[in-house]
Formats: sequence, C-alpha cells, structure tokens
Amino acid sequence: MKSASKIVNEPSIEQSFLVTYLEGEITYTRYFVRLNYHRIIVIEKGSGLLTVDGRSFEIKANEIFLLAKGQIYHFDELSEMKGYQISFGDCFWEKVPSSASNCKAVLFNNAEANQILKPNGLELKEFLSLCKVLLVEYETHQYTNQIDVLAAYLKIIMIKLANIKLVKEETFDSQDYLIYRKFLELLSHQFQTLHAVNDYSEMLNITSRRLSELCKRCSNKSAKEIINGQIIGEAKRLLQFSSFSVKEIAYQLNFGTSEQFSHFFKKNTKTAPANYRNQFITIHTKV
Repeated sequence: MKSASKIVNEPSIEQSFLVTYLEGEITYTRYFVRLNYHRIIVIEKGSGLLTVDGRSFEIKANEIFLLAKGQIYHFDELSEMKGYQISFGDCFWEKVPSSASNCKAVLFNNAEANQILKPNGLELKEFLSLCKVLLVEYETHQYTNQIDVLAAYLKIIMIKLANIKLVKEETFDSQDYLIYRKFLELLSHQFQTLHAVNDYSEMLNITSRRLSELCKRCSNKSAKEIINGQIIGEAKRLLQFSSFSVKEIAYQLNFGTSEQFSHFFKKNTKTAPANYRNQFITIHTKV
C-alpha cells in the first residue's frame, strides 16, 4: 500500500539548534514533514492553515505552536506568517540547566494537549523580545561558551511557556506535579512497549491508583487515557504516512495480535484502522 501523501524528514540541523525569523511564505508547504527536532513557533501575525498529526489549526496573530519531535505537520500552500521559529534537539536540550528540564517534559511529551498556546498581549510581547535577543545571539560570530548562552535563553523561554497555560505557579512545583512530569517523561520514551498504568506506577514507586488520581488533577485525564492517547497518536501517524500493514503496526506498538490492536484502535477512535487509513487516503485523493 502506498502512503497517502508524500512525506519528507526534517533536514539535519547543525548542533541541533536553530533560530529563524519568519516573514512571508512558509517553507515546506508542498509536503508533509516529520520532525526530527522539537519546535516552537511564535506568531506575531499570520494566516493560513497548519495541520499537525491530522488536526488542523487556523493560523492567527498572537499564537504560539509547540511541535514535538516525531510529529508530522503540513502548512497550507497559502499560509504566511511573521514571527520566530526555534528548533532544538534532545542533545542540545541536555546543555540547558537542569532546573528547566521539567518544563520540556510537560510541554513536549504530551504535545497534543499543548499544541497551541494563546498568550496575552504582554506575554506575546515578552516572547517576541526574547526570541529577538536569541536570534541576535545565534547569528553572532561563534565564541567560547556561545552554546551555553543559547541554552540559557532557551531555558528562560521554556519556563515562560510553561507558565502560560499548564498550571498555576504554586502547583507547578508541587510533589504531585513533579511525579506527573516524570510520568510524561517515561511515557514519551516507552509508550510503544509499555501500555499498562502499573508499568509506570512501579517505576515511579507509587500505586496505580495514585498515579491516575494525580494525572486527573494535573491534566483532567486519567493515566490510562494519557497512555492510550500517546499510542493512538503514533498509530494514526503510521496509518496515515507509512506503508506498514495493520499487522506490522500492531507489532511495532507491542500488541500481541493485529486483532488486539484493531480492537484497541476502534475503541479509542470509533473506527477500524483500515477504515481510518482509507478515509485519509480518500480525503487527500480529492485535494
């Protein structure tokens, strides 16, 4: 079976970090792109349509998009924007002071829940100012410890992003939220093989019930709902953009049989995997 639409991989970025100023037509408008890096897009002005993992977002002024490594995105060919784009890899993030590591886990390990942020006027002004300074630093002639300076600015931006939407400041550093963030970190690396709540609760040294309760308080979703969401997101990407059979996808996602995977997918999406794939192909055939 052929892929529904042409997909290209994001090209390599030197030192796994890139800052650019966007103005006018957006690149990669013809194809779907699989991200090899995390991306922050701060929009001052814009129009058009951005599709991420099958979800479409109208591009407007005063918005911030967060795209995680592995997600697949596509800009409508008429899309335009003015603003900043920051791309960074996990190896670059390791250079960021450890005190900001939890912000990345919350923002990007559950990317679908945080795909778009809507800062107020003062917040956007602050982000644009930070991005401008970061860009100037990035374009400065290389010098000793420049990477450390860039990482420090990225830390500031990530902390500010986390404070826009996720939780109140007094909750952000609570014990429950620290566990929740660790859960998301574990899930992002192991969801393809570990599907049960107790798999993660044991690694966190707490009961499954407590993990589900604190997830509910921190995200309004149970631990099982969050786990299933990660699996379904990857399953949809594989169905839409790969030629793997349903049986092969079931194997990649650690289901015992294709029937088990199909039952799980249909229970969570109300449609069978084959029907989902065919519907997607039909949609893009008409375009």
